[in-house]
Amino acid sequence: MSPGEPIPDPRVGLRAGKFDAATAAWNLRLVSTTQPTEKFMGVTNSDLAFLGNYAIQGNYNGYQVWDISNPAAPTLKIGYLCPASQSDVSVYRNLLFVSGEGNGGRLDCGTQGVKDTVSKERLRGLRIFDISDIANPKYIGNVQTCRGSHTHTVVLDPKDPDNVYVYISGSAGVRSPSELAGCVRQAPDKDPNSALFRIEVIKVPLAHPEQAAIVSSPRIFNDLTAPARHGESPGDVAEARRTAAAARAKGAYTAEIFGAERVLPPQFINPMLDSIVKARGGTGAPTAADSAALRTALPGIIAKMIGEQAGPGPRPGPTQCHDITAYPAIGLAGGACEGYGFLLDIRDPAHPVRIAAVSDSNFSYWHSATFNNSGTKVLFSDEWGGGGQPKCRRTDRREWGADAIFTLVNATGGPLLVRDGVVQPVNPATESMQFQGYYKLPAPQTAQENCVAHNGSLIPIPGRDVMVQAWYQGGISVFDWTDPRHPREIAFFDRGPVDSARMAMGGSWSAYWYNGNIVSSEIARGLDIFELVPSQYLTQNEIDAAKTVHFDYFNTQGQPQFVWPPSFALARAYADQLERSKGLSATRLSAVRQALASAESASGSQKRDALTALAAQLDTDARASSDAGKVQTLAKAVRDLAAVTS
Repeated sequence: MSPGEPIPDPRVGLRAGKFDAATAAWNLRLVSTTQPTEKFMGVTNSDLAFLGNYAIQGNYNGYQVWDISNPAAPTLKIGYLCPASQSDVSVYRNLLFVSGEGNGGRLDCGTQGVKDTVSKERLRGLRIFDISDIANPKYIGNVQTCRGSHTHTVVLDPKDPDNVYVYISGSAGVRSPSELAGCVRQAPDKDPNSALFRIEVIKVPLAHPEQAAIVSSPRIFNDLTAPARHGESPGDVAEARRTAAAARAKGAYTAEIFGAERVLPPQFINPMLDSIVKARGGTGAPTAADSAALRTALPGIIAKMIGEQAGPGPRPGPTQCHDITAYPAIGLAGGACEGYGFLLDIRDPAHPVRIAAVSDSNFSYWHSATFNNSGTKVLFSDEWGGGGQPKCRRTDRREWGADAIFTLVNATGGPLLVRDGVVQPVNPATESMQFQGYYKLPAPQTAQENCVAHNGSLIPIPGRDVMVQAWYQGGISVFDWTDPRHPREIAFFDRGPVDSARMAMGGSWSAYWYNGNIVSSEIARGLDIFELVPSQYLTQNEIDAAKTVHFDYFNTQGQPQFVWPPSFALARAYADQLERSKGLSATRLSAVRQALASAESASGSQKRDALTALAAQLDTDARASSDAGKVQTLAKAVRDLAAVTS
């Protein structure tokens, strides 16, 4: 717990309710909350992308486009009905990309689903829309993939302005070749064309996006074995066993998944029963013998799906990534790939190469990745329980379902060289990641709240690594991980459970900073917008400096690099940080602030000369400071401000 954090924690014991739950906030202000429109009410809201004044919110029924030019009163521009899970969204210029992975998604965006086990009507892959007129999107094409698109990442190539690339992460089972030609379910050692152990790279010609196609299928998982990882907590294992026994008594199907017996849903079981009936040439309902055959086969089916392997020898490693975050400015990507965290060289975007991999027995499912702005650290999140289970209870370990922070190091174990904000790899083949620490939501949640680390983004606080992150029904947490060994929470927002009597899905799927506000996609309740409130951890000057960073569009998985334009807010933010670190004496800081105020009120050459003189004085101050680097950063900010003064 951070010093100054409210005690007792107001997030504990909040009243439940879907739209009338009690709330708790600290150093964050809820600006607005907007309920889903009728076609999307009661259906899962998913990820977010941003374009201009619009927030595009994915939903398992399609997507909604919100005009957030007035954050206090967002208005719906369009709700586009086109069901598919998860409907994760990304944008680039006039193009909108939407992921589809579930069996019910249709090529024609119909709402009737797809009932046949094999069907040419099914969409599992990437949809492409032309949103030149955002109120009237045009569905211009799709790219089908063998395992669908659970998530995707838009990657730019600075050397190729005519195309963008999209990395596809699909975690579903491999489709039948009768549905999509070329899909192979066997492992690569049995068939080199296997759809397992690879990602897909789609090339999208910007002049003709309808011609988008897969151009490579990099096997970035080669030579990995399954890492050690924890199972469920003892209490969860016992509860799962009781639930499974009760379900079996009623004829349900169960299977052991990662150490706990689980009840398998009808939508998973019924297509397999239908296949067994058809395989014996039968019709109608499955017989008792059909059911018995499936029960016998289920352990092997589940083992293949989750990467388990029977027999001697090590089990194979992951077959797919959940999420890949590309950071083109430094030529690297972070892959959160089931049992591993990857570092990828993406300087040739069509052919990403794995250059490092880490595992952690405290991680159950590597979910997403975020670099710090300088590219010297990477944070991975663990979606223990898959997002649909309560994993932030008092009894849950702090290292499970958390974030893990790593520093990027070169072959000698030293930090990567960063020049002008760009990582200069010593040797991409020998870079690695060194573990530093964990961060987990500090407030315990109830057994009625799905809660675990999920999607977030950096906040452009200059000189610091600050992030906002969604924790499902744990709400959103803002934390500082500048010191990777000791991350600490500095702001939060939370609601009570959706339902007080049972676990009902809800909470923040994604929470991202965009042009001055934090926007959260609430699974059950709609769209939330927040603003930061100054505190002992974050000054108004730091917030004002963050607001000077502006993007025309934003996809979190295509992480942009923050560049702060020269401003008095930026200089004052660095001065505030020197007060916090005691890098300058109180007397000297007072003089610096007075000099900035005087310069700001001046004009022309008088302003420029005053700033130039202050920068020179700060150069001298740096020689005796305990925080010389920060003083030099302040001096540069002042000098840059002088340079743009007319």
